[in-house]
Amino acid sequence: MHKTKIYFVVFLALNLFRLEATAQEAPPLETLQLNLKETLEYALENNVDAKNARLEVMVSQTTIKEETAAGLPQVNGSVGVNYNPLVQVVFLPNAPPFGDPTNPSDVIPARFGVNYSANAGVNMTQMIFDGSFFVGLRAAKTYKALTELNKVKVENDVIENVKKAYFGVLVNAERIKLSQANLTRIDSLLEETKAMNEAGFSEKIEVSRIQVQRNNTFSQLKRSITAYDISKQLLKIQLGLPKNYDLVITETLAELNPEEDLSRLQTMEQSHRVEMDQLNTNMELTQLDLKYNTSQYIPTLDLNANFTRSGAGDSFNTLFKSSNWFSSSMIGVAMNIPIFDGLAKSARIQRNRIQLQQLENQKYYLDGNIQLEIFQARQNLANDMEVLAVQKESMALAKEVYDISKIKYNEGVGSNLEVVDADAALIESEINYLGALYDGLISKVDLEKALGILKEGIND
Repeated sequence: MHKTKIYFVVFLALNLFRLEATAQEAPPLETLQLNLKETLEYALENNVDAKNARLEVMVSQTTIKEETAAGLPQVNGSVGVNYNPLVQVVFLPNAPPFGDPTNPSDVIPARFGVNYSANAGVNMTQMIFDGSFFVGLRAAKTYKALTELNKVKVENDVIENVKKAYFGVLVNAERIKLSQANLTRIDSLLEETKAMNEAGFSEKIEVSRIQVQRNNTFSQLKRSITAYDISKQLLKIQLGLPKNYDLVITETLAELNPEEDLSRLQTMEQSHRVEMDQLNTNMELTQLDLKYNTSQYIPTLDLNANFTRSGAGDSFNTLFKSSNWFSSSMIGVAMNIPIFDGLAKSARIQRNRIQLQQLENQKYYLDGNIQLEIFQARQNLANDMEVLAVQKESMALAKEVYDISKIKYNEGVGSNLEVVDADAALIESEINYLGALYDGLISKVDLEKALGILKEGIND
């Protein structure tokens, strides 16, 4: 029994030591403090999608080099050594004047070859004319331009998502502040009511009524804290922030002055949309593909040249004697003339022309859709601003009603129920105001996207 206790103590001590060592090994969280502009700049640099978009531009640069290489000389070398255990025999007729009278057979076996042979050579091919080469080179450069436009589109998407997540964090932070202020207010009222109940000036039901309100306010605070933590984690993911970093936002909604920004945005003019540039570039690529397929009907002309050294010997020792090695070379021009390919090129050309018609239809649709996006975003923002103004007024009225109810209750001319109802109305008006403010900020981002000004003010 005594030994069992000793083993248990040792086991417990070892586990505590292991837990302490693990806690010491865990790296401390580093704090990153950012405002909205710094947050967007950090996201454009570290977001995974933004990184991949930049890498795709680099990939397109290698495509240009690859296409350029097709027009440069193609040089290949070759070295080979062959061993023939059994050299092939060629049969010759055993007939005069070169026949062998002593050989009774009508054929003479002759071995044309040696046991060992080797060769080393260089082959060079240079394109002289190929109509598709210049089209392909231009297409590679156009593809690079498309990847750069795709990068801009991805950056716009990153900015949109980060802004919405950033505003979500700010609004949830304000909800926490309001919930804490509400909890402090209701706690003060609860203490006063308890004191009055103990002194016999109020009933127990009044204390219970405020306690219920206090519990609801506390639950609201917990929900706000949870929403804040979730929104901050979402923002960290959008930023590409490492796990060992904690994010601290250095701005508040009041400092951003969102209501002024919402009003200013309504009068802004449309800027250029990258989606239209992407569509135009895709049309250019399709036109180049059409030219490429058309150029396949044109003959191609190539220069070919090679130089070879060959050697042979009946044994491996004599294979590399200089006297057994001989040189040969060739220079020639080859023309490839397409005659008939089963109408494959014709089908590809027809497909390109249909694709161009599709892109024209998409361009018309995109232009109309952009105008619709702007109209909807302006209408939504205008509606949200009206709702925001109403909710702001309602919040001020609810605060006034609560103050009056509290004064009347303290002076003994008002009821506890009026105070509780006024407090609940105040809390609801605050929640509605923050909800309307968040909706307005989201509509603001949507309108910035529709106008094509999401990147405005970044990296200035």
